[in-house]
Amino acid sequence: MVLMGILAFWIASSCLWAGEAEALAISAQIQARHLPFGTILDPFVDREGKITGYTRCGDSAIWTGHYLAAEAFRFKVTGSLQARQAVNAALAGIWELVGVTGNDVLARCYVPANSPYAAGILREESHHGYFRGICQGRPCYWVGNTSRDQYLGVFFGLGVAFELIEDAGVRGAISNLITRMLRRLMADGWSVRMPDGDTSTVFWTRADQKLGLLILGRRVNPREFSDDYSRSRFWEAATSGLPVAFETLDPHGSYFKFNLNMATYYHLISLETNRFYRNFYEDTYQLMRRTVDDHGNAHFNMIDRALRGPDPVRDAETRALLEAWLRRPRRDERIDLRGKYRTCGNDERACDPLPVELRVRTDFLWQRSPFLLVGGGAGNIEGAGIDYILPYWMARYYGVYE
Repeated sequence: MVLMGILAFWIASSCLWAGEAEALAISAQIQARHLPFGTILDPFVDREGKITGYTRCGDSAIWTGHYLAAEAFRFKVTGSLQARQAVNAALAGIWELVGVTGNDVLARCYVPANSPYAAGILREESHHGYFRGICQGRPCYWVGNTSRDQYLGVFFGLGVAFELIEDAGVRGAISNLITRMLRRLMADGWSVRMPDGDTSTVFWTRADQKLGLLILGRRVNPREFSDDYSRSRFWEAATSGLPVAFETLDPHGSYFKFNLNMATYYHLISLETNRFYRNFYEDTYQLMRRTVDDHGNAHFNMIDRALRGPDPVRDAETRALLEAWLRRPRRDERIDLRGKYRTCGNDERACDPLPVELRVRTDFLWQRSPFLLVGGGAGNIEGAGIDYILPYWMARYYGVYE
């Protein structure tokens, strides 16, 4: 019987696509260890792998959005029940992030008040400030000072799921969430206001991001947001790329900006039906793409595949980058590669992108500069692996693996 079981497993495994077994294992581990309260958090672990706490709560919203996108692509590719359940779970987590604040502002994260991990999380996030609320029907705390990053990540995931999950219940929930958040942002003059009256961020200088949110509003609720998007597009589309153009002048600093821009232009370009306005978006995107196209970035490659179609050289690189990702450690061990690679600008920046296996251990690899020679932590934080499953399932969906 044991031999038959091993044989059956080997046969099943041999039928999987390249990288699929690893992707499925990562998803299973995320569900077991990285969704303690319903949104993405990364655990502190001891030497034996036992969870001792949770961290990175301040970025829980953005990575829950990316996780939702990954599982939506997985469901569209495989049709698996597990993927659909993962989509539902991620949506439920985002629902709480919007509902817990009481006024449809997006929270960074939340934690039940009676959780043994609450004190550590709140201490770590004290600089953002936290508030009391009710989540999942029980007292909790939620972290505020919400940034544009968190909104863009959540909207990216919701937009992907809306397109890929052809289910009235899922689409209705997504429409509800996007509508509520957009109404709040617009009522507050495109600023993010906390319950104590503080403004944590504004979209005033980011017409591209504002348009990116509105075009999703038009997609999920055209009756309410079509006119708003059309007006904003008329006045702002022609100059909306200026912030991105400025950011490309420094391809190293604040590298996460490129991930946010990719999420924005993924929907701006794919959902814009007017060629005149789409040309503005495509021109900006192409400028950004030329800045990062030699950075060895699998996620950015997949955004490019989605927007511009097949490219044998780029797509082969994407497969190689994903294979290399699987050779990376899952914990945040510190790296210091100074003296081992030729440097440019300063002694902490390589002249060429580092091999994926050696790059800084972090939460989402593709939003960190591939030129960094120093970084990481103490080796006690376990990464979720969304930076593998998102580009992997996108690659499967868009035919990079044939």
